[in-house]
Amino acid sequence: MIEIDGSKGEGGGQILRSALTLSLLTGQAFRLENIRARRAKPGLMPQHLRAVKAAAQIGTAQVEGALPGSMSLTFGPGRVRPGHYLFDIGTAGATALVLQTVYLPLVFADRPSSVTVKGGTHVPFSPCFHYLDRHWRWFLAAAGINLSLEMERAGFYPPGGGIIHARIKPQARLKPLRFIERGRLLNIRGISGVANLDPGVAERQRDEALRRLAKRAEPCQIEIETLEAFSKGTVLLLLAEFEYSRACFFALGERGKRAEQVADEAVDALSEFLATDGALDPWITDQLMLPLALAHGESLLHTSRLTQHILTNADVIRNFLPVQIETEGMLGKPATVRIHGAGHG
Repeated sequence: MIEIDGSKGEGGGQILRSALTLSLLTGQAFRLENIRARRAKPGLMPQHLRAVKAAAQIGTAQVEGALPGSMSLTFGPGRVRPGHYLFDIGTAGATALVLQTVYLPLVFADRPSSVTVKGGTHVPFSPCFHYLDRHWRWFLAAAGINLSLEMERAGFYPPGGGIIHARIKPQARLKPLRFIERGRLLNIRGISGVANLDPGVAERQRDEALRRLAKRAEPCQIEIETLEAFSKGTVLLLLAEFEYSRACFFALGERGKRAEQVADEAVDALSEFLATDGALDPWITDQLMLPLALAHGESLLHTSRLTQHILTNADVIRNFLPVQIETEGMLGKPATVRIHGAGHG
């Protein structure tokens, strides 16, 4: 039984999700205490419970403590079963985070799987669907993971109601990745999307972003999208493509926030990244650590900012795998993450 203190490091839900994934992959049981202890509302929230139940379902696991607000959880994995799965969060909880909990164990299964998740697709503090589809999936493919995504309906806060579909093909061996330099910026592409709002809102988001980026020499194109959803919502996403890498940033609208402010938040995040020598944004760095810890060989990732999230994720991974993860750099500054993969599969 691996013992994990959920109050250490970043102290959020990522500790739980990474532990669930690694438990299914390694067959090792764990007990997690002080779940989300550093959050304003500690303990298990609906999206965390859904991640636990999803992991238990695909891995025929025995679970204790899977209750709303629970601060401790015991998880004993069984055999991972590929198949067709539907997970309904029931709130605007992040569909992306539930999917990211279960996809890797299904990658190492012996048959393809499909996963449908209902909930929030564009909600705060989690990757939105467009980030997953246009950015995260590109890096997974580079590591040898074949995963397709489709959004049937968008889900904004507070009602949620979004639906995403993922199809996962098995892969017995993952490749290491090296992203040390990003090279020359080739272009910037983007999406300005709205649901149940005047299309003029999307146009204002697009126009403000293009105005801010007009001084750059690289081509910049932002598409307008009208999204089906139960509630009003907006998103502005920017994808910067370089010679050797890419980086992605987005912002979400909310009641009282002007369209121009949504665009400014996304452009500011991109500008902050471009002011560094990072090859990767910190969020994709964090999301790549688990698959690369299973790869055959050494991975090198130069991120624009070393976060506590990255350091905490590394600590959780070391609990389950005989893997070396080293960071070179200061917290909050550009840094290199070196991962000596355990060669799973």
